[in-house]
Amino acid sequence: MTAVISEQIDGVLRLQLNEPETMNALSAGISDGLAGAARSFTTNPDLRCLLVTGSGRAFCAGGDISGMGVRPAAEMLASMEEFHLWVRLLLAAQKPIVMAVNGAAVGAGFALAMMGDVVLASPEAVFRCAFVGIGAAPDLGLARTLPRAIGYQRASDILLTNRVVRAEEAQQIGMVSRVVAAEALQEEALNTARQLAAGPTRALSLAKTMMRAGQEGSLDSFLAHEAQAQAIAFTTQDFVEGVAAFRERRAPAFRGY
Repeated sequence: MTAVISEQIDGVLRLQLNEPETMNALSAGISDGLAGAARSFTTNPDLRCLLVTGSGRAFCAGGDISGMGVRPAAEMLASMEEFHLWVRLLLAAQKPIVMAVNGAAVGAGFALAMMGDVVLASPEAVFRCAFVGIGAAPDLGLARTLPRAIGYQRASDILLTNRVVRAEEAQQIGMVSRVVAAEALQEEALNTARQLAAGPTRALSLAKTMMRAGQEGSLDSFLAHEAQAQAIAFTTQDFVEGVAAFRERRAPAFRGY
């Protein structure tokens, strides 16, 4: 069985974690599949949006606890560096990422879900930190992405108490973008990813960069970054096409440059 099913659809790289018997726990096979996909997504200009979902009743149940145990610090550091090779690529990606959370997103699975720019969830989706429940620290960027999404106090409550967050609450507090009926989740997610893939790639990249800059540094540095971004955007062919389409009252045909 392929650990991660990968397919390219209209500029979308769609990944489906595919070890349902373990609730798509982050096995070596799934981690390797995510690593390869992250490299392809960030380097291939034909891939303009990434979509990640899970098989069966889970999105990703986190690390494979069956293989866990006390490990020397040097060994653990080396392991984390391997994970961070693809985590860094996804968190720094300039192109949009959509997550379709079809079920449980626990521990590392929760962290993976929070790497999305757009996070769709079915009503059956549940989120749980889980790390502190086994005496571990949050990893794969979760202690960075979650407070940025929902604020420090709410993130502290979820990360430190290890409580379950269900889909409705996740939407209310801004952890997920939309809750979509289970039977419609995959279609809605793919349609959203296709829309983003058909969009002005450079402008979307600049928007992501500005949002990140807005969370850090001074107002002056942000405004300087914003001015530079807009100067770049106005030189792109997609901008020329967007203006022409508006004037001609038609849908734009963005090419991604």
